[in-house]
Amino acid sequence: MSNVLKALKREKVGSRTARKERASGRIPVTLSMDKQELPLNLTIDEHEFMNARRRHEHVYELEFDGQTEMALVTELQWDVFGEHLNHVEFRRVIKGQKTEAEVEIAFVGMPKGGLLNHLVTHVTIRAIPSLIPESLEVDVDGLEPGAAIHASDLKLPEDVELEIEADTLIANIQAPRGEEEAAPAEGEAAAEGEAEGGETPDEGEAPTASE
Repeated sequence: MSNVLKALKREKVGSRTARKERASGRIPVTLSMDKQELPLNLTIDEHEFMNARRRHEHVYELEFDGQTEMALVTELQWDVFGEHLNHVEFRRVIKGQKTEAEVEIAFVGMPKGGLLNHLVTHVTIRAIPSLIPESLEVDVDGLEPGAAIHASDLKLPEDVELEIEADTLIANIQAPRGEEEAAPAEGEAAAEGEAEGGETPDEGEAPTASE
């Protein structure tokens, strides 16, 4: 279910006005509408929004000026220390109609004898707003060096579609540093041996005497 947030329209925008809003306990937000419509500048109560986020909510009903819009959180902007929320980006969605959203990848477990190398941290999915997951889990427990995780390995909830190629590389397991340099191949070893022993004269050619 979505949460209802009482929103107020912002008559003025700018950093000074935004600071005043935050000082009064309200967060400046932007609601993106259809492509042909300009985004709406609103504010919401910080306490109400943060309580909903603790419940991992990401779809809300914004009520303002006698209308209600279902909205999906698309971006949270924090201060430089990551302690205070400065701004929220919303995008209007339609109830029961699938929409695209970016969700985080959650890696679960510990690899065996290797290091997890993240190549992708978020993926785009398509789902009904109320069914958009908070994250997608990937089990890496016991994977050994050389193992690779692709988008096709992601566990998708029912009615959730992946919007990236199935063969997209998400992560891999790398050998610990120091074990990555393999021993030289046989051909390389032979070449090194020849270099150390010097060149041998061609068959039938006598060595040249020094003057």
